[in-house]
Amino acid sequence: MAYNFQPLNREQMYLMPPSLRDWLPEDDLAWFIIDVVNQMDLSKFYGKYRQDGWGRAAYEPSMMVSLLLYAYCLGERSSRRIEWLCHRDIAFRVITANQVPDHSTIARFRQDNERELEELFVQVLRLCAEAGLVKVGMVTLDGTKLAANASLDANRTYATIEEEVKRILSEAKAKDEEETRVRGAGQRGDELPEDLRDPRSRLARLRECKARLEREAQEAALAQEAKISARQAEEEETGKKKRGRKPKDPDPTPDREAKANVTDPDSRIMKTRLGYKQAYNAQAVVCETQVIVAADLTQDANDCQQLHPMVRQAQENLDAAQVDQRMGALAADAGYWSEANCAGSNPDGPELFVATTKDWKQRKAAREQPPPRGRIPGHLGPRERMERKLLTKRGRRIYKKRSQLVEPVFGQIKEVRGCGGFMRRGYSACRSEWRVICATHNLLKLWRHFLAEARGLFCPQRTKPALAA
Repeated sequence: MAYNFQPLNREQMYLMPPSLRDWLPEDDLAWFIIDVVNQMDLSKFYGKYRQDGWGRAAYEPSMMVSLLLYAYCLGERSSRRIEWLCHRDIAFRVITANQVPDHSTIARFRQDNERELEELFVQVLRLCAEAGLVKVGMVTLDGTKLAANASLDANRTYATIEEEVKRILSEAKAKDEEETRVRGAGQRGDELPEDLRDPRSRLARLRECKARLEREAQEAALAQEAKISARQAEEEETGKKKRGRKPKDPDPTPDREAKANVTDPDSRIMKTRLGYKQAYNAQAVVCETQVIVAADLTQDANDCQQLHPMVRQAQENLDAAQVDQRMGALAADAGYWSEANCAGSNPDGPELFVATTKDWKQRKAAREQPPPRGRIPGHLGPRERMERKLLTKRGRRIYKKRSQLVEPVFGQIKEVRGCGGFMRRGYSACRSEWRVICATHNLLKLWRHFLAEARGLFCPQRTKPALAA
């Protein structure tokens, strides 16, 4: 009896269908990304290219944008890995129409269009709004530490940095004098050494670290001087000397033990649950459908100063995305609490529900204490008023949603898609990368929403955007 197998002939002319349309199902993410990009305004990308037809032909910007967005959706951010996938993966070959941009081209496109790529975030948010996915009756704000493309071991003290800068400059000067003596007429003798020609060289990064530490020392000295002046003015006004230790005199010189990272000078040492790491603090405002409505990056380890800037950015993004609904309530953990934040809130902005203690203490109080009743006592300060509001039935219901909305978003980004750290270096590059990561998170939400509609899992009574037509 003969076996009944499918024929296997590796010499046949076509291993794949000749039409790209037959390579992937119609509801594949790759086709969705292509359709989304076709609806985007890419005029800023095209504006960087010559229109006279001169020069070597460049890759189509819409294809490069589609390629990057699709790769980020899958958690692929390495330019070399993306190039390899353009050779081997069917979906990548569909997006590039069987072209294979090399990793240098991909990296340069991403570097040359940092601002344009991060601005795609608002365009994706607008598509989510058209699909009815942006519901901002309640939003949540939180931050997460994302590892920088640098090691903790690359931190150096100010004294070490100063000594290394002097050593490199001394070696460069000796090298310059030697080349002038040896080459003579062949060189002018005043060419910059290699370490000084490349702005990304070690010397340039060391100088940047040194300048940053000096700048921070001067800012701290100015703040200390203002503190001393305020203390003196208060003593003169009251006629009494304040109790406690007198503030130290301001010192504008950097502490010799102050540290900066010579691999990525913009990154900072930050404490996480797993210990200290070289990182940035990524911020996100998330709505009730787990769509990110605002995303930003900060070098501050503490979240306290990010509350109002993130609220403003969220409202600006909603206005740009043509969302008429205003944010109703905003929940945030204790990292964002301060009386100044509470007093400085915008009356037209969302109502704040910000924890005043650690999250486990807040949950413990909600379990053990009964909801307050009656009028709010007039003698309560801002902190007591916020604690009382969080213990009300409405406050408990709103704050309970905080962890249910924002923390799964960070989990999906960092654990599921593997975006727990940055591939690039420098604040502007990492900020652009973070906003693209958040934009692709929203794209995945939108794609799954359309899949659910197409499969009849739910039938919302609303008009579909042009994308779903």
